[in-house]
Amino acid sequence: MSENVKIISPVDGSVYAERPIASDAEIKAALSGARAALPEWKAVSVQERARCMLAFLDALLAMNDEVTVELAWQMGRPVRYGGEKGGLEERIRAMAVMAEETLKPYYPPEKPGFRRYIAREPVGIVMVIAPWNYPYLTAINTIVPGLLAGNAIILKHAAQTLLVGERIAEAFRRAGLPKGLFHNLVLSHEQTEKLIGSGRIDHINFTGSVAGGRAIERAASGTFASLGLELGGKDPAYVRADAKIDHAIENLVDGAFYNSGQCCCGVERIYVDAAVYNDFVAGFADLTRKYVLGNPLNASTTLGPMARASFADTVRGQIEEARRKGATALINMKVANDRPGSPYLAPEVLTNVNHQMEVMREESFGPVVGIMKVRDDEEAVTLMNDSPYGLTASIWTQDTDRAAAIGSLIETGTVFMNRCDYLDPHLVWTGVKDTGRGAALSKYGFDALTQPKSFHLRDV
Repeated sequence: MSENVKIISPVDGSVYAERPIASDAEIKAALSGARAALPEWKAVSVQERARCMLAFLDALLAMNDEVTVELAWQMGRPVRYGGEKGGLEERIRAMAVMAEETLKPYYPPEKPGFRRYIAREPVGIVMVIAPWNYPYLTAINTIVPGLLAGNAIILKHAAQTLLVGERIAEAFRRAGLPKGLFHNLVLSHEQTEKLIGSGRIDHINFTGSVAGGRAIERAASGTFASLGLELGGKDPAYVRADAKIDHAIENLVDGAFYNSGQCCCGVERIYVDAAVYNDFVAGFADLTRKYVLGNPLNASTTLGPMARASFADTVRGQIEEARRKGATALINMKVANDRPGSPYLAPEVLTNVNHQMEVMREESFGPVVGIMKVRDDEEAVTLMNDSPYGLTASIWTQDTDRAAAIGSLIETGTVFMNRCDYLDPHLVWTGVKDTGRGAALSKYGFDALTQPKSFHLRDV
């Protein structure tokens, strides 16, 4: 009897959907089909590939009403936010436009009697292992540029959001993507590791935990497959004395609690200049209290459940540990379904925190944020860098030059000023330290998905 993967909905604990894992024959057929499809796809112009990706986008957008409800059932995001439509459209259109210029050959200075250039060749079969928290956006970050570059794609989506892979496959079918170039496979962890170690995958992109990234590295050892790893985060924000406080409060509350805090680049710790600390904390707490925790299918809900009860209990544990060590909880929202063992978790704001507390050092990935008072820029930078992670950091100030100077000192992949929790498709998405390796989006996102090939042609 084949093993089934089940989606346990955070809405009510029911089995929302289940699918059998792929058979060995299905995996073999997917690999063979992908390899066979590559030569013909490589011969297709970049412009034609881009037209196919835009047709894929149109097909996804046509499904958005159904997708929005499915996401609420699968991972808890409230329907009021409309799924991931806006980000999908912005990213896919941007990547389709930049592909032709990015993928064209490079010609060095002319040399008499020679024709010299470097072409970008597809790497081959790209495996995308996608997470549940932004299940469409994180997947298309590699799928779309991978196909634009001439590769074939194998998608293994998270068990919590299995239906996303099916939606993506259907959208490609409607867009007329040639057969064999995209395969959605339901795989167990053991099957995933075996496939990575088979030597038949050329590039693996994984978004997930640090432990998961290490498992991917071990599985790929000796295969010479390239890796892209986006792993943990503990993204900081620094509010300077000259910040527009109302603007900072509004955006940082959203950056901390949108998607129930389950954002790769969500704000998890905030450092505030002593001169504006009291005003910032008071305003931040007041706005946080306006969240409505509840069933994500209700239009009035602004904060849905976390994807799993175990994730919520991890955050509860961090809050309790911080309180035992002297932290003050400002919100203490009383909600009937917020209890141990439940995925429903009300937002919390902690003050009197320090870096001896897990909530300021370890990834929370939930609706909690700690706020610390700092003396100056130097102390803020020291604390922002006191983390094993480095994905994004935001600086809230009216001094652009000072923000750039501070940003150059922060160990992070992206520096924001007066915004947070956003991916610009024209800027590279990357991280440092335990946040991982590799890059996505922008022209640099194509580098890992292509292989440079030199042509050195001599006239005689």
